[in-house]
Amino acid sequence: MRLTIVIPALNEEDAIGSTIERTLAAREVIRAQSPVDEVEIIVVSDGSTDRTAEIASGYSDVRLIVFEQNRGYGAAIKEGFRQGTGDLVGFLDADGTCDPVFFATLCSTLIEEEASVAIGSRMGSGSRMPAIRRLGNRVYALILSALSNRVVTDTASGMRVIRRNVLERLYPLPDGLHFTPAMSARVLMDDRLRIVECPMSYEERIGESKLHVLRDGVRFLHTILEMTLMWKPARTLIASAVVCFMLMALLASHPVETWLRLGRLEEGMIYRLLSCSLLGCLGFTLLSAGVICENLNRLWSGRRILPTFATATLDRLFSFGGWAMVLVPAAPVLTWLIGPGLWTRVVDGYVVIHWSRFVLAGLIAFGLMQMFIAVLIVNLIRFHAARRSVDRSRPRILQHRITSKEPGVAPAKHPGSSSRDESLVSTL
Repeated sequence: MRLTIVIPALNEEDAIGSTIERTLAAREVIRAQSPVDEVEIIVVSDGSTDRTAEIASGYSDVRLIVFEQNRGYGAAIKEGFRQGTGDLVGFLDADGTCDPVFFATLCSTLIEEEASVAIGSRMGSGSRMPAIRRLGNRVYALILSALSNRVVTDTASGMRVIRRNVLERLYPLPDGLHFTPAMSARVLMDDRLRIVECPMSYEERIGESKLHVLRDGVRFLHTILEMTLMWKPARTLIASAVVCFMLMALLASHPVETWLRLGRLEEGMIYRLLSCSLLGCLGFTLLSAGVICENLNRLWSGRRILPTFATATLDRLFSFGGWAMVLVPAAPVLTWLIGPGLWTRVVDGYVVIHWSRFVLAGLIAFGLMQMFIAVLIVNLIRFHAARRSVDRSRPRILQHRITSKEPGVAPAKHPGSSSRDESLVSTL
């Protein structure tokens, strides 16, 4: 088993020499204390304008890749991965903050735990990370853990090991400094991938940091939210819909109590009820979008996802039968709310019911129409998903019939099959 260690470096002439020497010295420990038999070291000079590339070129056991112009931290790591030959690929920062010997622990843990990615967590008691960055990392970790429902403590660690055969699932990843939080989010959002963390020591960096706390902090947060919406949008959208419905119920509690107690509503409650209507419409929209995105993910992944109670309930609800079950009780409610007003408008030419009835009826009607549109889209997705699964299995069935025939006996024709199907299989 070979480990490729990539060291991305941008103007690190003060630290690159010692980092390379420590990494070269760590090879013996990595081979002795992990399943790794060979260690390959690649330094990527990411458009450095100082002596970084010159210093790195002086080590014969190190492969040097030079970018003439700066492409970004993530781009340097990905190029190192591409040109490396290891079964495992890892990277560490060139600033002297990480101990290369720790790769032995990461590789051993990765193999023992059958994980996809092993991360060196800088949040332990021995870490010398600046307080402001430690606080930011804790906030990002809490957000990502809540969104993914999986625990992580350090989202942006600059030392980790990845199995090469999972890189295809992780890509695309950004080229900039937000490469690491994007990778963490991507792994946590995919149930097929597993991430493990190992607490490690972390020293103060040598030289000036390339990280800008405010600018890169906002970029990290944007990356985490973007990855969540791309890979598990339903979780965020449905959770947001629940929040909208809860706020709507909270605002509606006083008008409902007043109506039950007095049989009427005060005129000043119009703003509260309009806010409830807005929150309800927004909640219906987010819920519908979440269900559609969940079905799109199932279609794209092409694999069966074990349903939870929540997903099974939503699947039943967002079907034509579920929509009909909602419409049946909603129709008499709508009739009770605006029926008298419509009748007097047609017969007598004026409306005698309270405005609050129209607000509530409008919310119900909007929800029903929104749900109907979502049901149409979801059932279209399910239809094409079923067609895709049939199309995938059909060639294998035909191939089995063709190749399993006895000598001299023509294969039996399956009802609906044709010579075109057989020629397609032959071509495949």
